[in-house]
Amino acid sequence: MMKKLIHIAIFIGVVTLVYFLSERFFFRLDLTSEKRYSLSDNTKNLLRGLEDELNVTIYLDGDLNAGFLRLRKATVEMLDEFDAYAGKSVKYQFDNPSAGATKEAREKKYDELEKEGIRGIMVYDHQEEGEARQKIVYPWAKISYKGKTRNINLLKNIPNKSGEENLNISIETLEYELTDALRIITTTKVPKVVFLEGHDEYPELLVADFMQTLSHYYRVDRGVMSGKVDELKDYEAVIIAAPVKKFSEADKFVIDQYIMQGGRVLWILDGARITLDSLSTSSRTIGIDNDVNLVDQLFNYGVRINANLLQDVQCSLIPVNTAREGDAPKYEPMPWYYSPLLLTVPFHPVSKNVAPVKTEFVSSLDFVNENEKVRKTPLLITSTGTHIQNVPSIVSMEVINVEQNGFYFNTRNAMAAASLEGIFPSAFTNRMIPQGVTGANEIIKESKPTKMIVVADGDVICNDVQGKGSNALPLALGYDRYMNQRFGNSDFLLNAVNYLTDDDGWMELRSREIQMRLLNKARVKGMNKFFKVFNIVVPILSILLFGLLFHFIRKWKYTKEISVNKLPTDNKNE
Repeated sequence: MMKKLIHIAIFIGVVTLVYFLSERFFFRLDLTSEKRYSLSDNTKNLLRGLEDELNVTIYLDGDLNAGFLRLRKATVEMLDEFDAYAGKSVKYQFDNPSAGATKEAREKKYDELEKEGIRGIMVYDHQEEGEARQKIVYPWAKISYKGKTRNINLLKNIPNKSGEENLNISIETLEYELTDALRIITTTKVPKVVFLEGHDEYPELLVADFMQTLSHYYRVDRGVMSGKVDELKDYEAVIIAAPVKKFSEADKFVIDQYIMQGGRVLWILDGARITLDSLSTSSRTIGIDNDVNLVDQLFNYGVRINANLLQDVQCSLIPVNTAREGDAPKYEPMPWYYSPLLLTVPFHPVSKNVAPVKTEFVSSLDFVNENEKVRKTPLLITSTGTHIQNVPSIVSMEVINVEQNGFYFNTRNAMAAASLEGIFPSAFTNRMIPQGVTGANEIIKESKPTKMIVVADGDVICNDVQGKGSNALPLALGYDRYMNQRFGNSDFLLNAVNYLTDDDGWMELRSREIQMRLLNKARVKGMNKFFKVFNIVVPILSILLFGLLFHFIRKWKYTKEISVNKLPTDNKNE
C-alpha cells in the first residue's frame, strides 16, 4: 500500500513541476518534415510587439468542399500559432456570408462585402451521383487592429495550375499574407519610394494602378532629379518606368552614387521603341533601338538589355477582322506574338507563385561582366517557343499568320527580367564627377550590399485607360480586356519593390514549401465500396476479437488461481 502511495505522490509531483515549468518557459515542438507549424522569428517578434487585441473575421465558412475545408483548417491553425506568441491577444471568429435565412438577406450581405472589396467565387461541386451543385464561397479574412482594418485574400488563383496546387500554394503563403497585412496596419513609420521623371517616363495616369497598390505600403513620390548627389538618400527604392529620353551623365552619377550607398533601383526599360500609332493605321511600323544612355551603366552592374523584340507562342490574343473586303466585319481571336505571357521563375521570392506576366514588345536580357560579389537570378522568361527579332526591323500585323513551328520559334526560355544582389562597382570609377552635379566631393567606388531588379519591358507597369481627357480612368494593371483576364503584373512588381526594400527577410516567407500529399482520386473512387465495408466491418470485428480475447484471458486467469488454491499445504507439525 505504501509503495502505491509513493508512486502516486511522485506522479503528482512530476505533473506539478511540468505545469510550473510550462507556465514559466514557453516552447512548441513541430515534428513535421517541412516545419509547417513553425513561425519565422520575424513573425514571432511582430506578434510579441502587439499592444492591443487583434481581431480576425474569417469568411471562409459554411458548406465547403474538402479543399476549402483544408484551407480553412490551415488558417485556423495559423491563427492559433499567432495567438500563442501574441500572449493570447489574437481573437478570431467566423462569418458565413451565405447563412442568411432568405435570398434577399444573402444578396444584401454579398453586396456589403463587394463594396469592401471582398469578392466571392463560384464553386461547382460534383456529387458522387454526378450531380453538379453551385455555390458561392468567400475565401477571405479581415483583420482589425486599433481601429484599422485590412482584407486578406486567402486563395491564390494561378492560371494553368490545378485546384489542389492553388490550394497548396495558398496554404504555403498563409504566414506571409497574414503578416503582410498585419505589418501594414501596425506600422508607424512609412517608408518612401520615388518614380523618377524628366526622361519621358510613363505619366502618372499610365502607372496609377500600381502607384495605388504601392500606397498601401509606401509613401509614393514623383520627381525630377536636380543634380544633388544625395537627393535620393531618403528613398527606400527608386523606380525608373520606361524612359524615352537619354539620361544625362549627371543623372546617371546621382543614381550610381545612390546605389553605392546601398540604394535599390527597379529598372523598367524598353530595349526597343515601337510607334503604336503607325501600327494601328498601316498595320506595320518600325522597331528601333531605345537608347536612353544607360547601356554602359547597366553593363557595369552586370546586365545588358538587348536591342531586340521577343515573339512567343505563349502570348495574349487580339481581335482581328477576318471578313473579306466589303463584307460585314467578323472579328476572331488571333495570337499576338509580340505580347508574350512571361513565365515566372519559381526559385525566387519575387516571382514564385505569381501568375504569368503580360508584356508587349519585350526585349531579352543577358548577364555580363562576371563579378563574384554579385548574385544574379532570372525572374521572368519566355516559353520554349520563342523567336528573337533584332532591331531595327519591320513590326507588322502579318506576324499573326506565322505558323507555330520550331523553325521560326527556335529559341527557348529567353530571359526578360532578373534580380542582381551583392556589392557593385561604381560606373564612374576612374572618371571625373560630371558637370551639373553638386555636393559630391569624391566618388564612392564600391557599393554597400544592395539589390536591383531589371525588367526589359516598359509595358509591364503600364495600365490601360478607359475614357478620354478628364473622364479617363485607369484599369487594373495586368488586366486584358479582350481575354477578360488579369495577369500577374501587379503581384510581380509589388513583390519586386517589397523585396528591394526588405532588410528583415519577410519576403523569404514566400519561398516556403509544403509538400502535397494527395490521394490517387481514381484509385480511391475505384475502391470506394471496399473502404465503406472496411470502415463498417473492421471496427465490429475488432470489438468482437477484443471481447473474446478478454474472455479467454479472464478464464485462464481464474482457472490458474483455482488450481493454486487447491494445491496441498506442507504442514510440518503433522
